Amino acid sequence: MNYSHDREKKRHQRKKVYIETHGCQMNVSDSERVATRLEQTGYQVVGSDNEAEIVLINTCSVRERAEQKLFNRVGELSDKKRRAEKPLIGVLGCVAQLEGENLFGKTSNIDFVLGTRAVGRIGEMLDGINLKDEKNVDLDEREGNYDWTVADQYRSSDYVAFVPIIEGCNKFCTYCIVPFSRGREQSLPPIQILDQLRGLKEAGVKEVHLIGQNVNSYRPKTDAGLEGFRGATPFSRLLRAAAETGIERIKFTTSFPRDFHPDIVSAINECENLCNWVHLPVQSGSDRILRAMRRGHTSADYLKKVEAIQNSSRQISLTTDIIVGFPGETDVDFRETIELYEKCRFDSAYLFKYSPRPGTPSARLDDSVSAQIKRERFLVLESVQKRIQEEKSREYIGKTVRVLAESFSAKSQDDLSGHTTCHKVVNFEADKTKLGQIIEVFITDAKVNSLRGRIAS
Repeated sequence: MNYSHDREKKRHQRKKVYIETHGCQMNVSDSERVATRLEQTGYQVVGSDNEAEIVLINTCSVRERAEQKLFNRVGELSDKKRRAEKPLIGVLGCVAQLEGENLFGKTSNIDFVLGTRAVGRIGEMLDGINLKDEKNVDLDEREGNYDWTVADQYRSSDYVAFVPIIEGCNKFCTYCIVPFSRGREQSLPPIQILDQLRGLKEAGVKEVHLIGQNVNSYRPKTDAGLEGFRGATPFSRLLRAAAETGIERIKFTTSFPRDFHPDIVSAINECENLCNWVHLPVQSGSDRILRAMRRGHTSADYLKKVEAIQNSSRQISLTTDIIVGFPGETDVDFRETIELYEKCRFDSAYLFKYSPRPGTPSARLDDSVSAQIKRERFLVLESVQKRIQEEKSREYIGKTVRVLAESFSAKSQDDLSGHTTCHKVVNFEADKTKLGQIIEVFITDAKVNSLRGRIAS
């Protein structure tokens, strides 16, 4: 019997794959590389679950009810009333890493599980499943020769690319599941990152996002590629080296306050293609709650970082994350968060009501803040956010900004939508010939979450 021939035949009996992605930019980046790997191993990535024989669900576990959402989706995909045959269903991402084979005990409709660092072995997993191999869980470490590149056709945008520079996190904030789902910090070699940037520039990409759970912790094992670039930290050296590649726009996220060095601001001031936007999650304005969260910084520490950003020679947009209703949060703690928000005047913020993540230290605390109080505090902070965000946005009226035209507007096919260097969303009237171009747009109106303008004459 020709086993290799039979293996190929069985593999291609289920060759159409649909990838569904939830969560952060790292998950989007993972899915892009999964699609690339599938194409290399002979599978066909399709745009709809209706035509797919295999569905991959790339999951996020940062917020509550992630598992329930997963099981609801698996149930929909397995509903034979709306399709002739249940697809092969695989779970990837953070829920997969945390739950592993336990997922099989919660539903019979999941066929395999692939952890966050095992995604490079997706082809081998599908081969094994198609051959009814008993090994249907892979939570092992990333292979040494893992390919971080993405085929052009599988990037989520033709003009914007995500480039991981570090994965994992060593901080172990008490509420956060990421160190358990993504593992310990591992920095990618700078020469590999810089080669990717040069390749993306040649492919016509206009903007790259250097991504990681904590980009400020970037500490590669080798300096190869950073020779001749100065900087107070390896990350600020990488920023200057990245700017030297000549790619038109470079953004980075996410920054951790404790590790945010003022030299990052200096690098932004020096290099025009380092974008004037910093996302710096504070999580709370109360020192008592920050200690309980194990953030490693105080509100005063954070305000010093903000002062360095606000004193930049460029107008740097500042965004953040805040959790309301952490266990033990009092009215006083919450007022301190409001006061810090008013001092920082964030351009925007991601606001969350605290939800315990199983396995984290804070999950063992008494979740003493009621759902009603969490909701009330959320609404109060949201109103502050909207007011300041609208005030900040209105400052752009009458100004001309440079916008990367990324897509059609969600509301009109007569408008294009894109981002400024400071990560503001701008909608403006233009046709598809302008897609992929960086265009000067005169701002005529401002809403809470976006700006409106016309092409500058």
